[in-house]
Amino acid sequence: MTDFASIAPLLEGQAIELPSWAFGNSGTRFKVFGSPGTPRTVEEKIADAAQVHKHTGLAPSVALHIPWDLVDDFAALSEYAQGLGVKLGTVNSNTFQDDDYKFGGLTHADAKIRQKAIDHHFECIDVMNATGSQDLKIWLADGSNYPGQADLRGRQDRLHDSLSKIYDRIGDEQRLVLEYKFFEPAFYHTDVPDWGTSYAQVSALGDKAVVCLDTGHHAPGTNIEFIAMQLLRLGKLGSFDFNSRFYADDDLIVGAADPFQLFRIIFEVIRNGGYGPANPDGTSPVAFMLDECHNVEGKIPGQMRSVLNVQEMTARALLVDREALTAAQDAGEVLAAHQILMDAFYTDVRADLAAWREERGLPADPMKAYAASGYQEQIEAARVGGTQMSWT
Repeated sequence: MTDFASIAPLLEGQAIELPSWAFGNSGTRFKVFGSPGTPRTVEEKIADAAQVHKHTGLAPSVALHIPWDLVDDFAALSEYAQGLGVKLGTVNSNTFQDDDYKFGGLTHADAKIRQKAIDHHFECIDVMNATGSQDLKIWLADGSNYPGQADLRGRQDRLHDSLSKIYDRIGDEQRLVLEYKFFEPAFYHTDVPDWGTSYAQVSALGDKAVVCLDTGHHAPGTNIEFIAMQLLRLGKLGSFDFNSRFYADDDLIVGAADPFQLFRIIFEVIRNGGYGPANPDGTSPVAFMLDECHNVEGKIPGQMRSVLNVQEMTARALLVDREALTAAQDAGEVLAAHQILMDAFYTDVRADLAAWREERGLPADPMKAYAASGYQEQIEAARVGGTQMSWT
């Protein structure tokens, strides 16, 4: 098996983008829970995200959500973020919290409402231009609840038309990233329910359109690593939204429900060329991101635990002896191939990662360092009445 020293250089530059909405209040369908120290502004969300990067070195960018994170001057917001050691990243659109979108946004039968949704994405592109963002991420709540309620093909045709107009507006160095989710809030059909539909839509747009794979957006038992492999094989895996699920889209700390699944997914990403500085500008071809709205755990520690989990499983996946694995697979040595994979998964890399962090001026135990920093007590005292929501 490969040793840690040989894979350590491959951990350099690993970047896991944080969602601004992870630091606001969130909850279940029935209740939004408040928490001490809740940000009152987007600047305070970014400041909290910067703490994750400060202690882990893994989270150098923050995704924005429009309109939740609207400000008058995004160039100034970008400078503010840079002053805290992070940058602004993906811009996420929102066509699911307006009464006009009750029966859809980009797929709506009414051309005026579709244009409103398109115009919203044009606004998001303006934000991208001001912040230097690469990705416009689109997740749609569009769908129907009852058979016969909607023209299924008509909605797909309208979605293509709407996405085409948005795609034509993005810049040469920007991407349209289409997320999928197999249910919720619609129950009979969802307009982008699976990777195949997302792939079909982005393929019809062009090279600058790719798929976002949210690890929580699948039916139980789905082989998510197979989907990641297939999208990489087709050149259309743009980003991950990492989280954990026990039943549905649970938005829990990534790796909490099934660390082995996270390992398997990352291994397929590595094996199929999706990890590392493969692009001319030194960036990874696949963006790693979190999409978690913590309800009962601390917001900042929850994000820290998540990025550390991703780092740990990345290290384990890099330890797989790929030459030996390929040889065993080609020879039909079933148990040998399985053992090679499992040897890497069962390797405890925590001590190695702690030493690796210390060598780079980071705390060996980021969770402990954050708890001792006093930042949490500071924001709880200062941010009385903070109500910035992840969602309402």
